[in-house]
This record gives sequence, structure tokens and C-alpha cells, in this order.
Amino acid sequence: SLVLQAVFNLLIPDHRADAFSPPRLGSPGAWDAAVERLLGGLGRWDAEHFLFIAERGYLFEHSCAFLPLFPLSLRALACLWPPQLQPRSRLLLSAALLNSLLSALAAAALLGLGRAVLRRRGEAFLAALLFSLSPASVFMAAAYSESMFAFLAFSAMWQLEKGQSWLSGLLFSLASGARANGLINAGFFLYCRGKRFALQLQVGSASVRKLPLMWKQVLSLASSAALMCAGIFLPFALFQYYAYVRFCGPGTGLDQTIPEPLLQLARDKGYHVAGMDGAKPPWCSQRFPLVYSYIQDTYWNVGFLRYFELRQIPNFLLALPVTLLGSWAAWTYVSTNPRYCLTLGLEKSKSEEKAKPRDGFCGPAAFVYVVHATALLAFGFSCMHVQVLTRFLGSSSPILYWFPAHLLQEHEPLLRSAGTDSPTSGKPLLSKSPSSCGKGTPDNLLVRLLLNWRSITPLSKSILGFFLCYWLLGLILHCNFFPWT
Repeated sequence: SLVLQAVFNLLIPDHRADAFSPPRLGSPGAWDAAVERLLGGLGRWDAEHFLFIAERGYLFEHSCAFLPLFPLSLRALACLWPPQLQPRSRLLLSAALLNSLLSALAAAALLGLGRAVLRRRGEAFLAALLFSLSPASVFMAAAYSESMFAFLAFSAMWQLEKGQSWLSGLLFSLASGARANGLINAGFFLYCRGKRFALQLQVGSASVRKLPLMWKQVLSLASSAALMCAGIFLPFALFQYYAYVRFCGPGTGLDQTIPEPLLQLARDKGYHVAGMDGAKPPWCSQRFPLVYSYIQDTYWNVGFLRYFELRQIPNFLLALPVTLLGSWAAWTYVSTNPRYCLTLGLEKSKSEEKAKPRDGFCGPAAFVYVVHATALLAFGFSCMHVQVLTRFLGSSSPILYWFPAHLLQEHEPLLRSAGTDSPTSGKPLLSKSPSSCGKGTPDNLLVRLLLNWRSITPLSKSILGFFLCYWLLGLILHCNFFPWT
């Protein structure tokens, strides 16, 4: 991805987009020009906001839509590079290094999570390979927070599956400092604790069901859940307070002199500048002064059904593949487990009583992840700029990779004949291929499928075509300032 974005950025002229583009200050040298040629494609669209925040801080009000963990990380890493480079060059190098590392770690975390939830090593491995070719790949490589959020969210889910509640809570908390949709991850804790308590009531002895002991368990459950949720919400709440003090507090000043070109940009675009005299922003006087929701509403017109306009049809078409895939995943799971879904998984099934629950994507362990993905899909489709659904789900939900892996293993004869996990088999995937380096080397299933493109099923071609096309088109369009997801 890094190599291709550099090639496309060199070959294709940039589109003149109406996007945030702060003036470049300072005189770039020869090395700065080289960095811009090689990595400039990583600094388009929202990446401009992250790079600007990492360099200048939260100078403009609308920058508060981008949470601080990722730009703070870029700023810390920028110290590794020679000071002779311009700040933007050092930040671009930091973004390339950090996101390369985090996307690889996110794939590893998704592999561990898949093994714990799906209990099929081959299916989990295939899902991790699909993540490496994610339709949101360009955002995993660019100076966006998607790779960081995917790594933190998938790692937190994995630790929760292993019973490491406090470590999971810490990772979920960090994730909410990277992206606002990390707040919904509190639902994993609430469901985990609620399900455990409900199952204890069904299988517990008569002494466990005594009223005083039950109330003690309820209070313990409620307090621990409230504490975990508070920890997850804390970074977001602290940032809202910081924004209030910076833009609404009396006599708030800046510890830096604002260059005139940036002040002129603020005047031209109507940006509120921190520490400047004048009327306070309207959100400061609201009962709950949340700068995040105000910016989404005012600057980007984000709200329920606001994007449902005829002129947005091309963007709905961009989001159509991931919408269909997410809806299909939800329908498949619900139709396979109707009673389990109606009871929210809180009723102990006969298979669980026999200690033989179903494994794979349609197993009971995947229920909460399907609900999470469906909630994100419904919210994103109805309340957000719909074209961002691909990267929104691609960095937040393992279902976008588990379900295609499930479909490929269920319906692709080439994978079944090669010894991958079958619906009734738990064998690990250790088949060999001509490209393997030696005996026992795990096969790269994606490479095998692509090399046998003509012989794979239409369903496999559709899935791989979606992943490949969005991976390649994202690199071509996004890196040259053309509209994309």
C-alpha cells in the first residue's frame, strides 16, 4: 500500500478538492520534497486535520472533532526524525511508521480474537488475511486513526474473551481516546457481566438464589459495570472539558503566537480560533456543552437522515457493498439462531448444557459482535455521511472479516479441498502450496484464491473483488484528493 500510494501520487495529478488545507509555513528543503513525493498521499482529506493538530494543537474549533490520542502519538514519534526536516515531513514519516506497525498488530489481535470466538483456526486465519486486504486499507496506511483504533478495539475484545477484564477496560478506554465510536464498546462489558449473572441464576443452587445473596451479586455487578463504563467514557469526557476550557473559558490564552497565514485562513473560512477575543461559540452556553456533537452538526451537517438527498446517491452506491455485507451477516446469524437472538443469549441452550456449543461465525460467542456491527451499520447509514461506512466498520467490527471468511470456507470448494476447517472439523489450517517455503508452512489462502481466479465460485469472486477493488481504488483516489469513502 505504501509503495502503490507513492506511485499513484507521482503519476496522477492531485484533484483540487474543497477540503481543509492549511498553508505550508517555512521553507522546505530537498529532503522535505522527497518525503512529500513518497508519503504525501498519506496526508489527504482528514489526515490534514490530524497532521495539523499534531503540529499546532487544537487551534481551530472544528479540529475538536478529531480526538487526541493519534495526533499526540504522532507528535511524540516526530522527535525520532532529524530536526532539519520540516514538522510536516517528520509527522508524515511518523504516520507511515506508526500505522504500519499498528495495522500489523491489529491483524494479529484479530487473529487471536477470531480463534477465541470462532474456535476455528482456519477461519480466524482467513479473516486476518482479509483484514490485511481490507477495503479500508488506505485509511489504515494514511495519517488517520483507523489503525490505532482497530488495534486497541480488537485487542480489548480479545482480552475480554480471555477474562482479562481490567486490561480489556484499559484498552477500550484508550480506544475511546482515539475515536468517538469507541464509547459504544462499553456494551461489551455490560453484556458480558449481564450474561454471566443471568446464566448463574439459571444453573445456581437454591442457596445462590436466596434474596440477600442475589442482591449482593446485583450490587457487585452494577458497581463493577459502572466503574468499567466510566473508565471507557473518561478520555472522551476529559477532552470535552479541555475543549470547553480552551474555547469557552474566561481569559483563555495561547502559549504560542499564531502565524498570520493561519489567522487569515480562519477569517476566510469562519473558523473559531482558541484564545481570540470575540463572541463565544454557541455550544459554550448549552446545558451540556459537547463540542464534538456541535461540530458534527454545524460543520459537517451530520444528523438523522440528513444525508438522504438525491445528490448523495453516488455516496450511497459507494457504501452499498459494505451495507449489503453487514445486513447479510446479521440476517444469516438471526435466521440460524432465532431463539438465541430473541432471548439475547441469556437463556442457557441445550448445546451449552452439554458443553458442546456450536463454533464458527454462527456460534453463540459471535452474538454480541453481530449486534455491535449491526448497531454501527444502522447508525452509520442513517446518521452519518454514508460513504464513510466502509472504514467505519472496517476499523471497528471483526464481523466485516469473519463473515466473508465464513462464506468463503462454506462455499468455496478450493478451500475445502485444501484442508481448511469444515463446518464439522476443528483441524488447523496447515496445508501446503507450491509457493510454500517449506514443509508445514501455512498457506496464504488469498494468494491461492487469486492465482486460481478462473476456477473459484462467483461468490468468492464477489467477495475478493470487493476487497481488491476498494483497496486499489482507495489508493488511487484518496491519495490524489479525489472523493472516496
